[in-house]
Amino acid sequence: MATGAKRDTARQVAVLRQGGRLAVLGAGESGVGAALLGKQKGFEVFVSDNGPIAEKYRDVLNQTGIHWEEGGHSESRILDSDLCVKSPGIPDTAPLVEQLVARGVPVISEIEFASWYCQATLVAITGSNGKTTTAMLTHHLLRQGGMDAALAGNIGDSFAAMVARESHPCYVLEVSSFQLDGILGFRPHIAVITNITPDHLDRYEYRMDRYIASKKRIAENQGPSDFLVFDRDDPVLAREINPEAFAANLLPLTLEEDPGAAGWLKGNDINIQLEKENTPLTMSNDTLALEGRHNMKNTMAAATVARLLGIRKESIRESVANFQGAPHRLERVLKIHHVQYINDSKATNVNATFYALDSMTAPTVWIVGGVDKGNDYKPLMPLVREKVKAIICLGADNSRIVEAFGNAVDLLVETYAMSEAVKVAYKIAERGDNVLLSPACASFDLFKNYEDRGDQFKDAVKAL
Repeated sequence: MATGAKRDTARQVAVLRQGGRLAVLGAGESGVGAALLGKQKGFEVFVSDNGPIAEKYRDVLNQTGIHWEEGGHSESRILDSDLCVKSPGIPDTAPLVEQLVARGVPVISEIEFASWYCQATLVAITGSNGKTTTAMLTHHLLRQGGMDAALAGNIGDSFAAMVARESHPCYVLEVSSFQLDGILGFRPHIAVITNITPDHLDRYEYRMDRYIASKKRIAENQGPSDFLVFDRDDPVLAREINPEAFAANLLPLTLEEDPGAAGWLKGNDINIQLEKENTPLTMSNDTLALEGRHNMKNTMAAATVARLLGIRKESIRESVANFQGAPHRLERVLKIHHVQYINDSKATNVNATFYALDSMTAPTVWIVGGVDKGNDYKPLMPLVREKVKAIICLGADNSRIVEAFGNAVDLLVETYAMSEAVKVAYKIAERGDNVLLSPACASFDLFKNYEDRGDQFKDAVKAL
């Protein structure tokens, strides 16, 4: 962003943060968090949700005296607002949002709103895949290294709710493209982009360039004292991130042997070295708690952030070895009759499933399927031929999975319930095999969300 534009944005934020009528669209975690912070900062807050509001959030709103409605919008009241914070799940093309914009009412995201009232060091992490694991690992490294750091955003409490309730010198934020679409002056001191691969394209008119532009917004307000950590091996990031386009210090990561990068791989060792350091932080891949080549990158990113914030090398080495990974991400559930059952329900796109299959070191029975988001399954074909002995389809409509992989394996079975899929896998799998749930698809055909899908998988495995 040009200097003049940054000054204009700063002036706009300074005016908006002084108070007025705040409309909050959506009463989930981020919306209620924004409402709490708005109330605390003297706004006249009104929360409106087109659907039902969960009881726990209704209780919070009632206890704090915040006016709310559910099951529809009082448009005249909302359009009379001075500022609107909308849920990331509401697209910019929603009619009410378009009306607000047409009237000149700023519509922002909750992370933007929270950043107005937070003077802490911000670490923001985005990417199509790996952002949750990287955010959790980064938080773990900072906390283990003695820093008072909080974890918020797309994981756990909303950023706004946390700013309203407590104060920390550092926040690690997992942020999505939807949240970044609604920023004005949001400026993390350290930004991380794990990768950019096709995902959520239905929100971007099926245009990859718009999705890429959304992810890059994480760094648009950064200056020369800030840092942007990114995966140089990712072809999109390698093309899009260059010194001419970004004001921040660029810190590339690679699995190639390149001491000119901030993080690189030499043999079996990860190396992290910042500009003014004489020797790198070196960690053997064998000591990492997280498995798979993609997790080497996640570890590199988290360790780079930790070094930027002054965490000791020995503390980082110890912390990456004892980290407990996030649930539903290559989560080892049980080993039954020498067959390992692995829950990777968070793999809601092809790229995430690519990483999962790539990390398999034994013949694999693969459970796949759900709501197809226009997936291109061709990148998975070499891994399927090499590692997958059988495919179990799990979805209301399995036709695209069958079409893509019907000739790639000897056995393909269609199922329509998790208990059925796990029982079939149990019959097929042999000693030494893996059973991997890595759907490559969204979950909401048969499940509430990916957590529900993963929990049902674990329950079904434990019931065997």
